[in-house]
Amino acid sequence: MSDLQTKKIIQIENGKNMGTIVDAEVREDGTIEFFVIEEGKNFFSFSRENDTRIFWNRIQKIGEDVILVSKE
Repeated sequence: MSDLQTKKIIQIENGKNMGTIVDAEVREDGTIEFFVIEEGKNFFSFSRENDTRIFWNRIQKIGEDVILVSKE
């Protein structure tokens, strides 16, 4: 997981940097259901309302430096 947290999440269709992984939801069988992506966050804000879920089926490629995802 810590290795994945160092990679940028890039949307394939437009090249947008979506953020970085801060958490994951793992099913009882050990498979990853989704990653929680932290978008821009104000230094004084501890709110997680801007976080986005990236479901496993959206991931197209995990590379050395980035994770490529498709639109929903």
